[in-house]
Amino acid sequence: MTYKETVDWLFQQLASFQRVGQSAYKEDLGNITALCSKLNDPQNKFKSIHIAGTNGKGSICHLLASILQEQGYNVGLYTSPHLKDFRERIKLNGEMIPEADVVQFVDYNKSDFSEIGISFFEMTTALAFDYFATNKVDIAIIETGLGGRLDATNIIDPELSVISNVALDHQNILGNTLTEIAREKAGIIKANKPIVLGNTTKEVISVVKQVATNKKAPLSFASPSSNYTSALLGACQTENTATVVEVIKQLRILNWRISEKSLINGLQNSIVNTGLRGRWEQIGFNPRVICDTGHNIHAMQSIVDHLKKETYNKLWIVLGMVADKDVSGVLNLLPKDANYVFCQANIPRTLSVDELFENAKQFSLNGIKISNPKLALCKAQELANENDLIFVGGSTFVVAEIL
Repeated sequence: MTYKETVDWLFQQLASFQRVGQSAYKEDLGNITALCSKLNDPQNKFKSIHIAGTNGKGSICHLLASILQEQGYNVGLYTSPHLKDFRERIKLNGEMIPEADVVQFVDYNKSDFSEIGISFFEMTTALAFDYFATNKVDIAIIETGLGGRLDATNIIDPELSVISNVALDHQNILGNTLTEIAREKAGIIKANKPIVLGNTTKEVISVVKQVATNKKAPLSFASPSSNYTSALLGACQTENTATVVEVIKQLRILNWRISEKSLINGLQNSIVNTGLRGRWEQIGFNPRVICDTGHNIHAMQSIVDHLKKETYNKLWIVLGMVADKDVSGVLNLLPKDANYVFCQANIPRTLSVDELFENAKQFSLNGIKISNPKLALCKAQELANENDLIFVGGSTFVVAEIL
């Protein structure tokens, strides 16, 4: 198969949570364990850092990878979802996995996929582990896909674990309270291995402390007084940077050689080094167009706070959402004086533009409907003046289609 045929087959044959939602979620680690066993357990052949959390974990992963690359380490990076190309999920020193490697892995292991019945994410995780082992990475930065305890990535034995924060999201899978969700995230904590916790609530801290104590895992916290800055913009990135700085401190304690120069340069060169996109990214000028993948209440609050700091004449918001989010909670946060262009991403999980439009009316958010995200942005650019600001968001998939 060609690369395109391979990726098309993956999305057609194997369920993807990002596309179809809860029905793709696996509630045990049996399948990923069985597949990796057939691959001679590649996850045991490299060192790793494991990151979970509701928001910020992708940014933290990319910042850490950039710093370690600056130090000269051979660094693997596994994140999800992708925005434009499936291969964005698996990178080596900032470069996407070659198309040929994806095709070869799928062709060689197709029968095992069918025999075991693995999910899209389990297959992708095994591919990442195999690729990192084959290329003898010094360390791999591994982001959980969903939750932590039962996530397919949770078969690694990392140098340390990180929980960026915990907020209400995916309640239909992870639990209806912060305590329940925090327990799922804390499932990545390993016995006697350090755990770093980002800025969060007392309720979450209590849960993580209890798990860490039971597993004799040294627990440390991100310092809110961190003076470091990164290339990533947005209100939440100060917290993410502080978490990363604490992780570097703990890695140094574990005898990883990371200079102050590598730390500073890694933070500042994070976008160039890793190719990260969609985090308060400016993609247009006159009028300015900003996009951000934040898509739940916690993330949207940070986005709204950041929008308040911007200078513009009028604010335009191109908005689309998926149906299984807290739509009302997000809409309630958005500014009522903005001009809206409602749209919908082309995935099964999407919230129809008609339903979003009607829901928005209940919160006095007024605008027009244009289903296609790209056409919605074009309409906003047509209507806006050069001193206006256009924000695109509400869903990772809306941002992905526009990019």
